[in-house]
Amino acid sequence: MKNKYKKFLLVISIILFIYFLGGVFYNCFKPNKKENNKVIDNGIQIKGFNYILNDNKTKLYKEEFKKLKSNLESNKIDYKEYAISISKMFLVDLYNLDNKKNMYDVGGVEFVYPDAVENYKLNVTNTLYKYMEDNTINKRNQELPIVTSVKVNECLESIYLIDEKEFAGYKLKLKIEYEKDLEYDSDCEVILVKSDKYLYIVEKNNIE
Repeated sequence: MKNKYKKFLLVISIILFIYFLGGVFYNCFKPNKKENNKVIDNGIQIKGFNYILNDNKTKLYKEEFKKLKSNLESNKIDYKEYAISISKMFLVDLYNLDNKKNMYDVGGVEFVYPDAVENYKLNVTNTLYKYMEDNTINKRNQELPIVTSVKVNECLESIYLIDEKEFAGYKLKLKIEYEKDLEYDSDCEVILVKSDKYLYIVEKNNIE
């Protein structure tokens, strides 16, 4: 009788142990409920693209990112809307200086044509961001622009030459509005080209 009781306890113990192990493995390897959002380094990445939304972006930027994500993850990408979204996000991130840590925290880099990124950073740090005070320890008192909206006045299909090669793309005219007028750029023209499945910004001009 005692042997049967011991065997019974042993069987129960084994079952409980297997159940426990199963629970551990399930919690470790269960599918992420936010798999479609693909969380990477505290940011959300658009499936199939290298655009990542981080927490330090402004509310306006995040709203446009949601539109971009919906478009790029759809069955058929609307490239005109794609061009509009990244043009807006580019200008919001470039001209919203208030959330930047220092002059080297350049906004809009991920939307710039890869071969032009270094020149773009150099140009921005030598002009627009040149006199920005460092805010690494959150003690900056300098008043800096906060972008409240970017409106599209025109969006036209365009052809752009890079190293004598033609690229299809878009030319947009946009208007930037700020929380307070600190005399920063307001009317801009942005030119984008399509390379593979991506659209890249190759030129930004101020409109007088």
